[in-house]
Amino acid sequence: MKKEKIILLGGGGHCKSVIDVIEQEGRFEIAGIVEKFEGESAPIFGYPLIGTDDELATLREQYSYAFITIGHIASNAVRKKLFSKLKELDFTIPTIISPLSYVSPHATLQEGTVIMHHAIVNAAAKVGKNCIINTKVLIEHDSSIEDNCHVSTGAIINGGVQVMQDTFIGSGTTTKQSICVSGFIKAGSIVK
Repeated sequence: MKKEKIILLGGGGHCKSVIDVIEQEGRFEIAGIVEKFEGESAPIFGYPLIGTDDELATLREQYSYAFITIGHIASNAVRKKLFSKLKELDFTIPTIISPLSYVSPHATLQEGTVIMHHAIVNAAAKVGKNCIINTKVLIEHDSSIEDNCHVSTGAIINGGVQVMQDTFIGSGTTTKQSICVSGFIKAGSIVK
């Protein structure tokens, strides 16, 4: 069966991790990487640089699928801007799910979200658009992760938690159940 080709926006460390998930998932053939400026980074794992952000309209003539592979630590402004640009150009932005993760059939995921290796998204959990659910994250039942969030490695989001739009949750954070979380939560936090 022929795989659809997909372009990746951003060639840094997060891109490497997403490439690994896409290769494991096996749904897409990676056509190449798009960077902000020409010559900003080198090919990654043999995948070439095929253009810049300014060339997305031209790339849309050849490719239907695109995915944002820029991380979100200090700010998610670039991710949000690129997501809007891809929507404006009518790209299809899939959900990417590692086959080494578990997503309940009773959970909901929206476009542009990546579920990394060994993450768990349990029953009745909801994850919005353009989110990063990183390696070994646990999102428990009835939790809601709104759009443009990054839940970092090893974080535990307990049952019934609402993570507000644009929130960053640092590695190893644990939340109390049934609370609302927003803003920048530093690594290792206990959120009550």
